[in-house]
Order: sequence, then structure tokens, then C-alpha cells
Amino acid sequence: MDSNALQTCAHRVALELPFTEHCWPFGPEFDVFKVGGKIFMITAVARGRRHVSLKSDPEKSLLNQQIYRGIEPGYHLNKKHWISLYAAEDMTPELVADLVIDSWNLVVDKLPKKDQKRIRPA
Repeated sequence: MDSNALQTCAHRVALELPFTEHCWPFGPEFDVFKVGGKIFMITAVARGRRHVSLKSDPEKSLLNQQIYRGIEPGYHLNKKHWISLYAAEDMTPELVADLVIDSWNLVVDKLPKKDQKRIRPA
């Protein structure tokens, strides 16, 4: 998957998730995606490379970094809780979608219970 397809896929998946807000609080070069007022995804260009940064469970993060060449510790973010995705042969639309959804769920899980029920009705 090339870098344009990577970001396009991530944007599409994020915007399909309920209550997702797309904004630019850090300037027009950073696409920020929030749920419940909390960031779950940032897309940008750093050092000439397009990337998608996502929240990630620390254990899954380490495992994914070992398995996939396109997954690295979060660029300019907490390396334990964030990963960055880069263009690579092993990046597939399905993998990107799974990682975006995981990030969204991690953030929703940390919201107050009443917000969780509103965002994810049973």
C-alpha cells in the first residue's frame, strides 16, 4: 500500500466510525480525528513521509512492530501508547482498518460510562 492509499484508507475508516470529529487543532498539515473530544488518530507528513498515528495497546503495539515493517513507534508521540503506520508492502486495507478501529475503541473505553453508552449503545 502506498502512502496516499494508506492515509485515504485510514481517513475513510475513521470517518465511518460513530461520533468521529475531523479537525485541525495543530494546523492544516495535521488531520486530527477525535471521539468524545479525545484524539484517536493523526495523519501528517514527517521528514517527507506520510504517516498515520494511532493509539495502540502497548503489548499489541510491540507485537505489531515486530510483525509488520510498516508499523513503528508513534512519531513525536508516547512510544508506549501510539504507533505510526507507513507505506509498506505489508500494509493492507484490512490491517489499517483493524488498527484504526482498535484505536477508536481504546479511546472510547477510557471515556466516562455515560459517554460510552451514548457512543456505543448496547
